[in-house]
Amino acid sequence: MAQLAYHVAMGIPLWDYPVRKGTVLYLALEDDYARLQRRLSGMFGVECADNLYFATQAKTLNEGLDRQLEGFLKEHKNARLIIIDTLQKVREVGGDRYSYSSDYEIVTKLKSFSDKYGICLLVVHHTRKLESEDSFDMISGTNGLLGAADGAFIMHKKKRTDNEAVMDIVGRDQPDQELTIEFDRERCVWKFKKAETELWKQPPNPLLEAINAFLTEDRQEWEGTATELVNQLPDMQLQANVLSRKLNIVNSQLLNDYGIFYDNKRGHERKIILKRLEPKE
Repeated sequence: MAQLAYHVAMGIPLWDYPVRKGTVLYLALEDDYARLQRRLSGMFGVECADNLYFATQAKTLNEGLDRQLEGFLKEHKNARLIIIDTLQKVREVGGDRYSYSSDYEIVTKLKSFSDKYGICLLVVHHTRKLESEDSFDMISGTNGLLGAADGAFIMHKKKRTDNEAVMDIVGRDQPDQELTIEFDRERCVWKFKKAETELWKQPPNPLLEAINAFLTEDRQEWEGTATELVNQLPDMQLQANVLSRKLNIVNSQLLNDYGIFYDNKRGHERKIILKRLEPKE
């Protein structure tokens, strides 16, 4: 996060990807200033970025974090990026803090703030220790965290002691990618090794193919629960919560490749909405 913050603040491309230079606020809520200073000095030397700001303490969302961030944005009109490290430090404390609705609500609040001020909010969260074939299953918490966000980056290693890591990227506004990066222990920075854009490489998604076949010419729209949709797609052999998570991840591909709009409507009972916007080929 410190590496990304510095590159955006200085306007320096990161791993050959261009950045939009601007003011950055990095809420390093698990650090102290001495540790941050030592780390940045090792990473970038003495060259400072005048528009890179740090904070090691912040209020939680229900205590007024949004007002703190609003105050910062009023003073720094050219702000581009706010990093919150970590989500656990700013989330509300409540009886259902780890429920789907709670996870979805907290990310929705952050996304609404991001949309309102036209700024990128990057929220750091932990992964589970359990391995999974789908790296996005490793996100700690419920599917609500990923479902409300515009995109996600999952960084993981095969072994904890490895210098090499893989970063999986999905989102509504960028192609799916897999980056391989390597840690330079001497400078404490991540170096780029290679990138794979899986958008053109991966075979047809069986779930999307099944939904495409499910919406026929006589049934252009469908609304129901995840359990009801699972019953309509028996060949998929998925649990309802797994189906919802997968749809939250690939909804942009469902729209772009098949012309089918997907939404997960909240209410007394959470409903999935499928609607074909383009004629079926």
